Parts: sequence; structure tokens; C-alpha cells
Amino acid sequence: GEASWSRTGRAWTLPIALLGIVRVTVKKSKSILFTVSQPDVHKAEKSDTYIVFGEAKIEDLSAQAQASAAQQFTQGAAGGAALEAPKEKAKIEEVEDEGEVDESGVEPKDIELVTSQTGCSRSKAVAALKANNNDIVEAIMQLSSS
Repeated sequence: GEASWSRTGRAWTLPIALLGIVRVTVKKSKSILFTVSQPDVHKAEKSDTYIVFGEAKIEDLSAQAQASAAQQFTQGAAGGAALEAPKEKAKIEEVEDEGEVDESGVEPKDIELVTSQTGCSRSKAVAALKANNNDIVEAIMQLSSS
């Protein structure tokens, strides 16, 4: 950490390393979290400032909620036939949805990111990006909440 001499020149002030912290979570919005597993955390002396070192990962709570709801649905279904019908219906909707999409003004990498994060079709991703002025986070949140 950053070390400095005190005004008297007699003592060093160092950030204090905090041990035993397993995970740090920073909430960005209602459904988006940044988490750091196995972080290196230091606290600045004489202040409520914390310094966190580690790899931050994005956690989308709405996507996790959808995944757990889907898992509960599959566990609650009686037979394999009950599971097959919804999958086929979803594929049909996707195909109908996939006509020629006007992607002008939208970055292809943004579209791919939105589709990979939400599992929606390319045309829905383009529509969400256009509706949110190409704001990727807002587009993902809109698709995740609908």
C-alpha cells in the first residue's frame, strides 16, 4: 500500500490489511452487483475508506432469479413430455422473431453481448439497444425484467 510519513516525521501510516474477508459485494443498481471473491482488503487509518484488490465479476440478480425459477419449474414438472412442449414453442417464437433486422447504428459486439447475457433473440437485443440509446446495461436490464 501507499506509505507516508506523519507531519512529525516519526511514524509511518500504512493501510491496515483486513484478514478473513471472503467476498466483497458492490451494488450498482437493483439487479446488478459487482463481486470480488477472495479479495485483498485494506482500511485506511483514521477514515472509513477501504481499498479492495481482486478480480471483480458482474452478477445479474434478475438473470439468477430467472434461472432459479426455471430450475424449480423443471424440477416440479412431472414428465419429460411436459418439458419438451415449452422448448418447441420458444423455438417457433425465435424463428418468427428473426426476420431481417435493421441493425444500423448498433454495434454488432453490443448485440452479441446483450444476447449472451439475456438469452434473447438478436432482433429483441437490437430493439432493446435502440430503445435505450445503445446503453448495454439498460438494454440487458430491460430484457431481464420483461
